[in-house]
Amino acid sequence: MDDVSRRIYETGVIPVIKLNHPQETAQKLAEVLCCGGLPAAEVTFRAEGASEAIRLMRQARPDLLVGAGTVLSCGQAREAMDAGAQFIVMPGMDEEIVRFCREKGMPVFPGCSSATDYHTAYRLGLEVLKFFPAETLGGLSRIRALAGPFPMFRIMPTGGINLDNLEAYLSDPRIFACGGSYMVKESLIDGGCWDEIRSLCEHSADIVRKVRGEKTCQE
Repeated sequence: MDDVSRRIYETGVIPVIKLNHPQETAQKLAEVLCCGGLPAAEVTFRAEGASEAIRLMRQARPDLLVGAGTVLSCGQAREAMDAGAQFIVMPGMDEEIVRFCREKGMPVFPGCSSATDYHTAYRLGLEVLKFFPAETLGGLSRIRALAGPFPMFRIMPTGGINLDNLEAYLSDPRIFACGGSYMVKESLIDGGCWDEIRSLCEHSADIVRKVRGEKTCQE
């Protein structure tokens, strides 16, 4: 397991972040995530300035693991890498982006939700896959069904993950980590609700420790 994948696994829950005002919020959010026990971030390219947010968060906390999410092209992947992204997450399976990232030595996690996606991932030699949108597509039931013919994969479900179902997901041995936005909602970030964000992160980290019986990467 490479170092980035190890850190993702140890953290257990990766905050999926859309930053509308990175200059005002990125550095503070980086501090709060680390202090709250979830020292990782998937900064989505759904908002302008995502690359700037990645750069600012890396500068604020070099110990924070920062990746790019919702990457839809090799151009975005390159932009994220230039900004300091340490991993790439895609909403779907795109062989061109996967190959580009692997050529650059960049960990990449494509979104896979069908047997066809899984088979493509198998041919590409991937080991960890994003499963999106998790709850809408059947959650753990579908993940377990797909594990029948594809037992070699570890899964990162994203979409509909929250404090109510986090423990159930993490308790399944197929789950590598979960992605979630519940602790970093746009309204919380834009409203400067840093104490609430930290509390949600701490609660999430407690669940990870409860399920896995090990410490996450802390501040």
